[in-house]
Amino acid sequence: MEPQNQTAKAPEKKTNKKFLIILIALVLVGGTYGISKYIHAQHNEDTDDAQINSNISPVIPRIQGFVAEVRVKDNQIVKKGDTLVILDNREMYNKVLQSEAALENAKSSLSVTLANTVAAQASASSSMANVQTANANIEAAKVNVWRAKQDYDRYANLIKDHSITQQQYDEALAAKQRAERQLNVLTEQKNAASSQANAVLSQSKATGQQSGVANATIKQREADLANAQLNLSYTVITAQADGRVSTISLQPGQTVQAGQQLFSIVLDDAIWVTANFKETQLTKMKEGDKATISVDAFGGHKFEGTVQSFSPATGSRFALLPPDNSSGNFVKVVQRVPVKIVFSQKDDQLLKLLRPGMNALVEVHFN
Repeated sequence: MEPQNQTAKAPEKKTNKKFLIILIALVLVGGTYGISKYIHAQHNEDTDDAQINSNISPVIPRIQGFVAEVRVKDNQIVKKGDTLVILDNREMYNKVLQSEAALENAKSSLSVTLANTVAAQASASSSMANVQTANANIEAAKVNVWRAKQDYDRYANLIKDHSITQQQYDEALAAKQRAERQLNVLTEQKNAASSQANAVLSQSKATGQQSGVANATIKQREADLANAQLNLSYTVITAQADGRVSTISLQPGQTVQAGQQLFSIVLDDAIWVTANFKETQLTKMKEGDKATISVDAFGGHKFEGTVQSFSPATGSRFALLPPDNSSGNFVKVVQRVPVKIVFSQKDDQLLKLLRPGMNALVEVHFN
C-alpha cells in the first residue's frame, strides 16, 4: 500500500464582503459629513456663550427721605410718567415756604433801597442847587465889593483935600469892609455846600450800588426757591420710560438715600443678543452679517438677526479687575469679544416673551 500524502492543501480565506461594504459606507458618510462641516465652518461661526440683553433703567431717588407710599408691585407694567414711589414731602415743602419768604424779604429790601436811592439823588440835586445859588451870591458879593472899593477909593482921595467929612469917609470904609466880609462868608458857605454836595453824591452812588446788591440777592433767593421747588418735585419718583418693574423690596417708612438704587425697570424699547465670540472667530465676521439665533426657552424656533456692532475691547478689559499679563506666570487664554446682534421684526409676538439674561445659541453667516 502506498502511504497517504500527509500534506493537505490549506483552505482559502473568504473575504467578508458585507464588512467591506459597511466600511466603505462609513468612510463615505464620515468624509461627506467632515467635508460638509468644513464647508459650513468656512461660512459660519457659532457660539453658545450668548445672552438676551435689554435696556434696564435703575430707579434712583435724587434726595434723601422717608418712603411714604409705594405705588407699584413686583413685575408690574408701567408707562412713562407713572408714579412709582412717594417720599415724605413735609420737610421739602417747609423749605419752599422758607425760600418764598426769603425772596419776598429780598424784594422788600430792593424797594427800600430804590426809595433811598431816589431820596439820595434828590438830596444830591438839592445840594448842587445850593452850590449854584452860593456861586450866584458870590458873584453878587464880588460886585458889591468892587463898588464899595470904588467908593472908598474916591472918598480916600477926597478926605485928603477935606472935601468930605470924616464921617462920610468912615461910612465908605465900613461899607467896603462889610462887602469884603460878606464875600468871605459867602465863599465859606459855598465851600461847605460843595463839600456837602460831594458827600451826598457819594452817598447816592453808594445807594445805587446797594440796589445792585439787592438785585443779586433777589436772583439768589429766586434760585434757592427754584431749587427748593425742584427738591419738592423729587419727592414723587416717576417712571422714565415704558417697561416692567423688577422685584421691589421697598416698604413705607424706610429711609432712602440720594443715589440709592431702589429697583429697576426693564424697558420695552428694544432687546438684542450679546454673543461672546472667541477672538479667532472674528476673522471674516463683519457688521451687517446675517445670524440665526436659538433661545433655550424656545428651542424649536429660529430667530433671525443681524450683526450690528463689535465691542471696542474684549470682555476681560471691562472687568472690575482686568488681567495683567505682566504680573505672575503668563498663561495664554483665548479672549472673547462681545458682539451685538439685533433681532429682525418678523417675530414680534415671540420677541415680547424674551427676557434679559436668557441663554441663546448664535450662528453668524458670512461669505
